[in-house]
Amino acid sequence: MEQELEQYILHHIDNEGQLLSQLNRDTHVNLLRPRMLSGHLQGRILKMICRMISPVRILELGTFTGYSALCMAEALPDNGELHTIEIDDELETFILKYFDRSPYRDRIHLHIGDAREVVPQLDGPFDMVFIDANKRLYCDYYDLVFDKVRPGGFILADNTLWDGKILQPPLPSDAQTIGIMRFNEKIAADTRVEKVILPLRDGLTLIYKK
Repeated sequence: MEQELEQYILHHIDNEGQLLSQLNRDTHVNLLRPRMLSGHLQGRILKMICRMISPVRILELGTFTGYSALCMAEALPDNGELHTIEIDDELETFILKYFDRSPYRDRIHLHIGDAREVVPQLDGPFDMVFIDANKRLYCDYYDLVFDKVRPGGFILADNTLWDGKILQPPLPSDAQTIGIMRFNEKIAADTRVEKVILPLRDGLTLIYKK
């Protein structure tokens, strides 16, 4: 039923376009862990969120192959900019192959390196931050970017329902699930923000900085 519903949704929303379709296919054929790619539905949702909140400056932690960055860049104004950080330098050539073909190339700035080292070097403020990197470090990423987000800005975090694993006590060795659970508890207790978790794919948390 879930697959049928997703196919129904995909047939009733905007298509992803040729470039994103090729990127999607290329990722699934040639790379390990292709599920890390945002995909058609989430990509359109990210773009719509950007349309709704009208960010001018976006920061993304975790580029992977660049699908989500390209989707968000579509919704930026002409003077907008998106900084995206990817720790895996082996993906750089793959990412740039698609960024360079995008009509929004001049809005996107790719940084290769550890977000914990790159973010402090970036000037704020940002209107929106999208966290989709190492799940073990979500709490660290949140603390790292918080002061760089303007009041009234947003932080989005992906995979916060983590395939339902957050419902059971995690194994001590399951650092990713532990990281997500700690992050969810941290956000729930943070009175500086308003927050909601959308049951989209693997969970998408929307956080509004007061």
